[in-house]
Amino acid sequence: MEFSHVSVLLHETVGSLNVRPDGIYVDGTAGGGGHSFELASQLDPKKGRLFAFDRDPEAVEAASKRLAGLPAQVIHSEFSGMKEKLAELGVGRVDGVMLDLGVSSHQLDDAERGFSFHKDAPLDMRMSGEGLSARDVVNGWSYEQLRTILYDYGEEKFAPSISKAIVTARETSPIETTMQLAEIISSAVPQRVRREKNPCRKTFQAIRIAVNDELGELDRTLDTAFSLLKVGGRLAVITFHSLEDRMVKRRFAELCTGCTCPPDFPQCVCGKKPLGQNVFRKPVTASQEELEANSRSRSAKLRTIERIRETQYDE
Repeated sequence: MEFSHVSVLLHETVGSLNVRPDGIYVDGTAGGGGHSFELASQLDPKKGRLFAFDRDPEAVEAASKRLAGLPAQVIHSEFSGMKEKLAELGVGRVDGVMLDLGVSSHQLDDAERGFSFHKDAPLDMRMSGEGLSARDVVNGWSYEQLRTILYDYGEEKFAPSISKAIVTARETSPIETTMQLAEIISSAVPQRVRREKNPCRKTFQAIRIAVNDELGELDRTLDTAFSLLKVGGRLAVITFHSLEDRMVKRRFAELCTGCTCPPDFPQCVCGKKPLGQNVFRKPVTASQEELEANSRSRSAKLRTIERIRETQYDE
């Protein structure tokens, strides 16, 4: 299946990086190469450079083809390892980093990847194709572990009943496919919930996040990406659910906060100043035109931060 992905908030994201033709940029989530292509097309072929990362080998292959002829290099790696990979290439500081989080259109549409509850396929959900799979989680994790990830990663209020149904079902035989899991989930929620909407979305999301350690990857990467920025450089992050967005919002708020003195101090004695400033007062969301063209953009939020000083003690 050909790798295809419709880039969300494409022009808003690349535009927020304030691209310089001679700058060095990083796309931590190459995917199909949409954001990378837009950014690399704005670079001077002799002076500018883009480094794109992805842990999905199919995405690396697709992005490499799309970016051929442009001042860009695609690297097979998780984005949390970007600092080390760039150092190996002799790259220290950069002018901008962008992250488009979540699952690509290709991963959702390719039934064999096991991400979708609409198509029957082996339970997989691994973005890298390696390591822990959804089958391992569903059949091997305890009731308590399953309930915890459904609550924490899926914000699923029926986590206890769904987790219990999964554990009960696997006692008879292993749960092997997405449709098997979808049927178990549906049987574990009230009928009114099944009538209102597909009850599988939150559970599938939670398992996918656990399989790929998505929140752990993001947590590790936000500090790494910001540390790579030159003064004046920008970090742009597109999130697709509230867990990611809260993490990004909180981390950006910390970077934009200076003084840490107790509130009852009459004046600042710590001397700390903000390291960054938010480019947008509120997160950027998809336009009505984009929503009509791509329904998957409805939950997307873009936040961008600019590095304004090297250390908290710089003037």
